[in-house]
Amino acid sequence: MVRALHLVQVSDTHLFAEPTGKLLGLVTADSFQSVLSTVQALAPAPDLLILTGDLAQDHQAKTYQYLRTLMASLTTPIYWLAGNHDQPELMVQELSHPPFNGIKAFQAGGWQFILLSSHLPGHVHGHLSQETLTDLSTQLQQASDRPTLVALHHPPFLVGSQWLDGSRLDNPEDLFAVLALFPQVKLVLFGHIHQEFQQERQGITYLGTPSTCIQFLPASQEFGLEPVGPGFRQVWLYPDGAWETKVTRVDFSTQVDATATGY
Repeated sequence: MVRALHLVQVSDTHLFAEPTGKLLGLVTADSFQSVLSTVQALAPAPDLLILTGDLAQDHQAKTYQYLRTLMASLTTPIYWLAGNHDQPELMVQELSHPPFNGIKAFQAGGWQFILLSSHLPGHVHGHLSQETLTDLSTQLQQASDRPTLVALHHPPFLVGSQWLDGSRLDNPEDLFAVLALFPQVKLVLFGHIHQEFQQERQGITYLGTPSTCIQFLPASQEFGLEPVGPGFRQVWLYPDGAWETKVTRVDFSTQVDATATGY
């Protein structure tokens, strides 16, 4: 039996420099540690982790240092990309030493992985620069014989929530135009929406993943929170391009104050 590469996607941790920092009344470090404990208990252990943005809420180097501390016991390689709440320069500074890895294109288990930055300074919505799109095309040309997974923070689709859809990727057609040229692309992972999501387009499956903290209420036209536990996504990648996935929720009380400020 061919062994699959086991990937875990963790997203939207919204950590603070102080362990007691709260987002809408929820101590995000507590919910994140609950998710980490579940990930660490997986058997067999994952082969790699991808963190798909909004790792920090308060724009401090100390927050990324705290993230390193929380994940210090992991030996699994950890890759990351920036979300709209992140500070990419600080991430490069603080998250470039093992088990963290700052590279954005790599190969493992017969697959090619490409991590895109949709971070647009000063804005909540995302954007892929022409430089990023050109680099994506180059990377895909160079590994045309390998099934490929692409990851970014912002969703390229409307998810059915008016308040949230305004902060999606603002140039999805540019991304689609590049990916349409490369049939080896099988999966696109993203975060930002704090909920589970799946959509197919031109042979590619796009997957959104829950947050490790608060969960946004699906199909809600106004800001709303869903009273479900935090989660993460597991993906099993086979060398022939086949894949399987599931979202795992963690048993953690997410009592929040929807009237509080901070998101």
